[in-house]
Amino acid sequence: MSQTTNTDYREVNFDGLVGPTHNYSGLAHGNVASMRHGGLVSNPREAALQGLAKMKALMDAGYAQGVLPPQQRPDLGALRSLGFSGSNREVLARAAKEAPQVLRAVCSASSMWTANAATVTPSRDAADGRVHFTPANLQSSFHRYLEPETTGRVLAAIFRHEAHFAHHPALPATPAFSDEGAANHTRLCGEHGEAGVHLYVYGRQSFGGGSGESREPKRFPARQTLEASQAVARQHGLAAAQTVFAQQHPEAIDAGVFHNDVIAVGNGPVLLYHEMAFLDEQATLDELRAKMTTPLIPVRVPSEAVSMEDAVASYLFNSQLLSNPDGSMTLVVPGECQEREAVWRTIQDLLLAGHNPIGEVIVKDVKQSMRNGGGPACLRLRVVLSAEERAALTGRVLLSDDLYGELTAWVGRHYRDRLAPDDLADPQLADETLTALDELTRILQIGSVYPFQLG
Repeated sequence: MSQTTNTDYREVNFDGLVGPTHNYSGLAHGNVASMRHGGLVSNPREAALQGLAKMKALMDAGYAQGVLPPQQRPDLGALRSLGFSGSNREVLARAAKEAPQVLRAVCSASSMWTANAATVTPSRDAADGRVHFTPANLQSSFHRYLEPETTGRVLAAIFRHEAHFAHHPALPATPAFSDEGAANHTRLCGEHGEAGVHLYVYGRQSFGGGSGESREPKRFPARQTLEASQAVARQHGLAAAQTVFAQQHPEAIDAGVFHNDVIAVGNGPVLLYHEMAFLDEQATLDELRAKMTTPLIPVRVPSEAVSMEDAVASYLFNSQLLSNPDGSMTLVVPGECQEREAVWRTIQDLLLAGHNPIGEVIVKDVKQSMRNGGGPACLRLRVVLSAEERAALTGRVLLSDDLYGELTAWVGRHYRDRLAPDDLADPQLADETLTALDELTRILQIGSVYPFQLG
């Protein structure tokens, strides 16, 4: 294996393509935006094109951008496992009549939020010098629990070469090991090719050692457990000196902060966070400082500047924080940040004019995603790769002008511009989706990854 230097490493943001069944069913308890917009009519075509436009804008700005395919939906296999039998048409009709919420769950396009797809450790930090992947079990909600098996196949198809990539099974799908993936994980370092410290944020502890019920949220569930975070770190071979485990503030969870990436975002040595992000803020910062080889740059946003309500409504902290060659950083925020005066003022005064590397803000329209509770950071899985590892990728998954053109044309051919929850029972939608996904795997050149392709 050739010698790899720190400058060979780049962070690739792999965004999830929005699936053809993108709809507003309000399935995510604790996700305020999802709950608020449940039942509205969605526009799958617009959603997919908005996601692709964000990817293209970042690619054009010089950032490495990848693409991940959506899940097979509706998940007819899941419906059959729940006792619905007959032809596809009969299964859908019976589910719509007897269990409409179950039908909505098996049609969810939630895999678009690939921050939940897996947790990733770069080869620079792993003892065996490989990039490690663990698909999140997403056991806290039925519609997302359906994802890990296909997610694992997709990741294994793209990151195939065993000399460079290691794949682990999802954790046991039980409440004790509830895992929501990279949405609760941040790697802090100097440059991407330098050794990093991994910050795992959890909402609750399953096997004792806590200080009682008062440390857990009372209104909404804590989706990530300490035990899950510890298990992923063990799978990836990380030592204690490389990890920090911090509890998310339960009051933030009760305010609608269902994942840590709704209240904090890190990149390089910068940690941008709300003062209510961590239960023990000072202890978290102290441990990060003690373990990082590069000085931590904390950027703290106080409640007086941005309330919890504004933080959740604007998704300021669910922004992408990206490194530039000159050492500065760019913050990619959803358009909703401009609609909240306090948030936009904070971006201008505290971030852009502050003593930190954030020198530019890019505003992107991802409203179709935002209405279901996912901002720019939800839409991407961060994978730090060396030049050799990038060359070892299988398929055609790194965005280019040609691939962007093909994907936008593909969306135009296969996606509807209107989808109400009642439309999910339409057997024609299921046929349209399978046709679209079969063509997509050929465009991306990733082989057979879907259940219908595997027989």
